[in-house]
Amino acid sequence: MEIERKFLIDRFPDLPELQRSYMGQGYLCTKPTVRIRSKRTSTGTSYRLCIKGEGTLAREELEWEITQDEFHRLEALLPAPLVRKEQRVYQLADGLELECNLVDPEAPTSFYYAEVEFPSIEAANAFQPPSFLGREVTEIPGYTMGSYWRMKLGQEPGVWGSRHNQSL
Repeated sequence: MEIERKFLIDRFPDLPELQRSYMGQGYLCTKPTVRIRSKRTSTGTSYRLCIKGEGTLAREELEWEITQDEFHRLEALLPAPLVRKEQRVYQLADGLELECNLVDPEAPTSFYYAEVEFPSIEAANAFQPPSFLGREVTEIPGYTMGSYWRMKLGQEPGVWGSRHNQSL
């Protein structure tokens, strides 16, 4: 089970980083979400296949490690190039981790967002976001990476906008 809250931000926060990674992800389908992701960190590159159920704050999530060859074979099935993400992870004062992402940095549709994952729905509901986090979009339709993918494919209008134009 994945339990997370999502927020808009306008830049990476000025906090000490725990980790930085670069990802490429694509969607074989978005309802339900079936995603592939490559993730490069200072220690190497990993490849994952992920299936996510319906939901916003909480939803079922299953992940499997796949080989580089399997990743590339699945990538060849995608109707569009991978979404590129730079992710920086920070430690919050309460022991939780804040994952901040810059999506498609060179594209006019680039944007930042942040997520915090929780061990329970109760912990998620009790969380008091730091003041630097912008508008919460956890429960607002369209604020998923699957929706961004459909927007890139021209299948639906997007709510994600240019990182320079989003209202916090």
